[in-house]
Amino acid sequence: MLGSVSWPGRAAARTAIFDFTEGWYNLHRLHSSLGYRSPAEHETALAA
Repeated sequence: MLGSVSWPGRAAARTAIFDFTEGWYNLHRLHSSLGYRSPAEHETALAA
């Protein structure tokens, strides 16, 4: 993950957290409402 990072300011840290959350975490975390699949897996299953 990010490890020990020194951020130049609070805004940069907030941007990095937002980018991680929207860019990776929300696409890969498991959702109980999707049968414990990630949104990416769910979308792939719907397309098939």
